Amino acid sequence: MKRLAFSVLLFGVFPASAQERIDTDRPDQTESAVLVPKKYFQGELGIGKENSGQSDYTIAHPTFLLKYGLSKRVELRLESTYFSEYLFLTPDSKTRTDLAPVEIGTKIALFEQKGLLPKTSLIIHLGSSFRGNGPAVWSYYSSFRFTCQQSITKKIGLGYNIGAGKEEDGFALLYTLSPNLSLGKRWYTYVEAFGFKSIEESTGKWDHAIDGGLAYYISNDLKLDVSAGHGVADNPMKNYFAVGFSFRFH
Repeated sequence: MKRLAFSVLLFGVFPASAQERIDTDRPDQTESAVLVPKKYFQGELGIGKENSGQSDYTIAHPTFLLKYGLSKRVELRLESTYFSEYLFLTPDSKTRTDLAPVEIGTKIALFEQKGLLPKTSLIIHLGSSFRGNGPAVWSYYSSFRFTCQQSITKKIGLGYNIGAGKEEDGFALLYTLSPNLSLGKRWYTYVEAFGFKSIEESTGKWDHAIDGGLAYYISNDLKLDVSAGHGVADNPMKNYFAVGFSFRFH
């Protein structure tokens, strides 16, 4: 929290360095189709808590996504989460603190919005993690998603993603759908539905969830956000809550 407060103080004293306000991938699950401007660095940080059972939970402290605008059509990305997982077990509960797979990737601009064709980009990530308990094991991850954005009016937009990825448990499909609304020059809000499905499970069942959030733009280059969500039906994620801070400069 001290590091986050220092970041707000540090970057808050600088004037906005871009005319268009910052566009981020957080706080929703729907990744943006907008790229970081060329030669800009952007950071998106967050902390949150996800409950996965009556007493089990995971705390992210923090999640981070770092981006750099390599060109008008390509951005570079680095993403991971430092987390603590608490499992309520009898007779002894367990707590594990670890770094999630570190993923490197890129976002590539494909199309601009034209009529019914949405603004579209492609995100590709590759990642790995190392576990040293017992025999040393490297795990590898990969994912891709198409990110789409449609401006319906000046204040109302629609974002949606489709994609797939390989994790420890196998391959999974994903979708997101997120209508959003600008509230003046400094606020916006959204609601969202999203889900995941393992294509290696015999049941072929989707885990659906809903969430929503609110964001405030301190300036064109600084943004605060808060979000919360809830799993639907048998989703192992019961609910979550998160707050975040995003900045950019060049």
